[in-house]
Amino acid sequence: MVASARMNQDRVLDAFRRESGALADVVATLPEERWELPTRCAPWTVRGLLGHICVVIDWLPGMLDAPAPPEAEISAVEYYRPDERFSPQTNGARIDLATSRAARSADGATFAADFAATWQRVDELCRAEPAGRTVRTRHGDPMLLSEFLLTRVVEVAVHGLDLADALGHEPWLTPEAGEAVTELLLGAEQTEAVRALGWSPPHFLRVATGRTPLEGTEAVQVERLGIRWLALG
Repeated sequence: MVASARMNQDRVLDAFRRESGALADVVATLPEERWELPTRCAPWTVRGLLGHICVVIDWLPGMLDAPAPPEAEISAVEYYRPDERFSPQTNGARIDLATSRAARSADGATFAADFAATWQRVDELCRAEPAGRTVRTRHGDPMLLSEFLLTRVVEVAVHGLDLADALGHEPWLTPEAGEAVTELLLGAEQTEAVRALGWSPPHFLRVATGRTPLEGTEAVQVERLGIRWLALG
């Protein structure tokens, strides 16, 4: 098993709370017409992409209700392994689920309130769980709750950048989420190397997740520092 850094559950929850809250603040005041802007995550509009974020957060209540597996076998890094979870069939189901979730709300304000209620409920449920709690994902992965929550921080943070770019809005990436995702992508021992690049956290995450291509000088810096990228699929 490829091990990832085992982040403290409280630290991951703090990153989840802050990043989700920042996103909720932005969409709460979004004019109705801007909900239909396209995003880089085609075919989703802003509304559809927020629907996807709601869906992937809302897996957690059911996971917490289900029996806990006896031990964790999959880390957050291994969760992103390229298997059937990134197949065309799974991606099609992912798109349909997000579209259906977005269609549940008649207008943007109602949908923004739905998102706020969704993340706050998940936050409350997770904070009641002990350290070392295990869960089983919908793909069958036995994981520490803290490791699965880290993948949810990735979803909210990286898709938050997608939404910011679609809206022409300054990124709202929080330091807590930026640090957590960077550590997942590179390992705790390489976070100092990222600081040495001098990139902003949003730029780093865009590059690291393939949203922004490396320029010539950036590629040289990355090679010199020995940064290894995690493919998120």
